[in-house]
Amino acid sequence: MTMKQVGVVGSGVGGLAFAIRMACLGHQVQVFEANSFPGGKLSEFQINGFRFDAGPSLFTLPHLVDELFTLANKNPRDYFDYQRLPEVCRYFWEDHTRLVTLQNAADTAHEIAKNLGENEKNILDFILGLQEKYQIISELFLENSLHQASTWLSKKAWNGYLNIPQLGMFSTMHHAHKNRFKNAKTVQLFDRYATYNGSDPYQTPATLSIIPHLEYNIGAFFPRGGMIAITQSMYQLATDLGVQFHFNEKVNRILCENKQAVGLETAQGEYPFDILASNMDIRPSYQQLLLDQIQPKRLLQQEKSSSGIIFYWGMSKQWAELGVHNIFFSEQYQAEFKALFTDKTLSDDPTVYLHISSKVAPEDAPLGGENWFILINAPANEGQNWDELLRLTRERIIQKISRALGEDISSYIVVEDYLDPRRIEERTSSSGGALYGNASNNRFAAFLRHPNYRSAIKNLYWIGGSVHPGGGIPLCLSSAKIAAKLFQENA
Repeated sequence: MTMKQVGVVGSGVGGLAFAIRMACLGHQVQVFEANSFPGGKLSEFQINGFRFDAGPSLFTLPHLVDELFTLANKNPRDYFDYQRLPEVCRYFWEDHTRLVTLQNAADTAHEIAKNLGENEKNILDFILGLQEKYQIISELFLENSLHQASTWLSKKAWNGYLNIPQLGMFSTMHHAHKNRFKNAKTVQLFDRYATYNGSDPYQTPATLSIIPHLEYNIGAFFPRGGMIAITQSMYQLATDLGVQFHFNEKVNRILCENKQAVGLETAQGEYPFDILASNMDIRPSYQQLLLDQIQPKRLLQQEKSSSGIIFYWGMSKQWAELGVHNIFFSEQYQAEFKALFTDKTLSDDPTVYLHISSKVAPEDAPLGGENWFILINAPANEGQNWDELLRLTRERIIQKISRALGEDISSYIVVEDYLDPRRIEERTSSSGGALYGNASNNRFAAFLRHPNYRSAIKNLYWIGGSVHPGGGIPLCLSSAKIAAKLFQENA
C-alpha cells in the first residue's frame, strides 16, 4: 500500500486510536488538537494534593486498549496496566436499602437475592444470558459499519436476524426489566445502564440491556495511575510510532475539492492530506469545519444524549461505607428522565454517581482524605439557567449523600471545582455538552448514528462518541477500528 499523509482532527480516545492504527499501516499521521493536552474528555487535573480524572471514570473492555499495542508489536504492559476491581458498585436507596455488586456474576446474583428479595437463579440466568446477546450484537453493530451491504449479508448478520426476538428491539429497557424482576429496586438497578450512553430506559430499546454484561461477566477495571493512564499510554504509543501532534492548534476548516477532503486549515496555514479523520462532534464538524459542504440535516437534527454536571470535591475525611463506584438512587426515577429529556431540566431528586479513585490509589488524595468525583445526568445545553441549576443541584447532592452517610458532609469539602454542560461544550467541542452525541431513545437509534465514512465527502473518516457505534471509551475505540477497516477496504 502506498504511504498516505493522514490528518486527524482531535486527540480524544477515538482520534488517538485511529492515529495509532494508521501509523501501524505505515502512513504518516499528524493530529491537530485545540487543547494543550491529548485525551479530550479523558483528562485530569490536580488541586492542593487532590488528583481528579476529569472525564470518564469507569473502565471496561481493557482488551480494546491492549489491542492497539499488540497491533504495533509492543507489549501493552510496558505502557499500561490495570487491575480488576473486586467490587463493581455500591448502591444506596433512601430507605437505607444497600447493595454491593461484585466481580463474580454468581456472587452478584446472591447479593441481589439477599438484599432485594429476587430469585437468585433468575438473576444469574439473566446476567449469564447477556453474554450470548452481547456476542450477537457486538459482531453486527459494534465491530462493523452499518452502512455497508456486506455487513447485512454476512453470516454474522443472518445469525442476528434469527435472534431478533430475543434481542429486545421492539420493547423498552424498562419494560423488559419490569417483566423480569419483581422488586422495583432491581428494575431500577438494571435500568440505570441506559445512562451509559446518555439515554432514557423508559424509551431506549431493550437491546441495550446487554450493557451490564461488560461489568458482571467481564469486569470493572481500574487503570494503574488512574483513567488518565489510558490517554497517556496511547499518546506515548502514538509518538513512538512517529505520529506528530499539533497542540494548541485548532482546526478552522476541512478543505474539500470536488466532494473530496484534501487538507486542513488552521491559524498557522493550510496542510494538504491524502486522508482525513474527524474526532470532533459531528455537529461542530459540519457547522464549523464543513460549512461549504452539503449538511446531513436528518442526522444533525437527532435528539442529543444527556450531558452532565460534575462536582470535584476534595474531602478531608474517609468513609469506610463508600467504595470506588457508588450510586445514590432517586426515589422518582421516571420523573428524573422526564425532566432530562422532556422538560430539559434537572430533577428535584437526581440520581448521584460518586467515584473515589483514592480508594485504590491513595496517592490521589492527601493522607486521611478522599477525592470525590460526583456526576449527575443533565440535559444538553439549550440556554438553561445553569448558575441557578448548579446551586440547587449542589444543595440536593449534599443533602442526599448526607442522609445516606448519616452526617453533614459539607464541612469536609476542602477543595472544589465543577463542570456543567456549558463548560463541557466549551472544552471538548461537544454540541450542547452532550456526552455521547445523539441519544438512543428509539429502536432505530443505532441506524441513525452518523456513519464512519460517507461517500458524499470522499477520503474523510469519522470517529468518536458522536458517530457509529456510540459514546464511551469502548465504543470510541471501536469507531477507530471500523474507520481503519473501511480505509483499508477503500484503498
